[in-house]
Amino acid sequence: MWSVLRTCRLGMRIVITSAILATPLARSAAWAQPAKGDIVVGAFSQGSLIGWQGRSFKGETRYGLVKDPELGATALAATADGAASGRYRKIRINLAKTPFLNWSWKVKNVFPGIDESVKSGDDFPARIYVVVERGLLGTSSLALNYVWASQHPLGAEWPSPYTSQVVLIASDSGSPGLGSWVSHKRNLRADLKKAFNEDITEIDAVAIMTDADDYKGHARASYGDIWFSAE
Repeated sequence: MWSVLRTCRLGMRIVITSAILATPLARSAAWAQPAKGDIVVGAFSQGSLIGWQGRSFKGETRYGLVKDPELGATALAATADGAASGRYRKIRINLAKTPFLNWSWKVKNVFPGIDESVKSGDDFPARIYVVVERGLLGTSSLALNYVWASQHPLGAEWPSPYTSQVVLIASDSGSPGLGSWVSHKRNLRADLKKAFNEDITEIDAVAIMTDADDYKGHARASYGDIWFSAE
C-alpha cells in the first residue's frame, strides 16, 4: 500500500452535481454524525484509535486524542514542525454499497507563498486520502487525496508532482474556515472515476496526514470521525 504514498513524498518513488457531492456542513448549526448502517473508520470521538497505524515519511507529525471544546467531543489533533508522517487504517470498503466518504476537520493555518504543483510545495495542513492497492508490493496502487489547500482554489483537482498515480482535490482552500470545524461528504466512487477514468468499487485503506516537510513550516489540524455511508 505504502509504495504509492512513498512515491508522493520521496523523489525516487514514484459543485454539487448528481455525480459528485462536496458539502461543507460544519459552518451550519447541524453536525453530521454516523448513522446505523454506516461504516465507521475513525471513531476518534469515542477516544478510539483501534486499527490505526503510523507511517513516517520525514520526521514525525505528532498525533494525539484530545477533547475539543468547540466540537464537544474528542478529536485527533495533529502538529507538524517540518515533518511528514501519517496515520492509516487498512480496511476494505465496498463503494457499491457505501460510496460516500464523510469526515470533519479543523485547520489552524495554511502555507503562504507555496506552489502546491511542485515537489517543494507538496504540503498540506490537513489531508484525508484513500488507497486502492494494486500491483506487486503495491507499486501500481492509486491514491485520491482530499486536502485543505493553501493556494489551489476550492474544487481544484491536480496530479501529485511526484506521480500521476495520486490525484489531489482541494475540498477546502485558503483562509476561509480556518480555526473552525468543517464537515464534508464526498461521493468517493464518483470522484475516483473522474480522477482515474475507471469505475473503482473497492478501496483498501484510509489515511490522514498533516505534513510540512517540503515547506519546512508548521501546521496544526484536528480530525473528527471518519465514516462511509450509502447516501
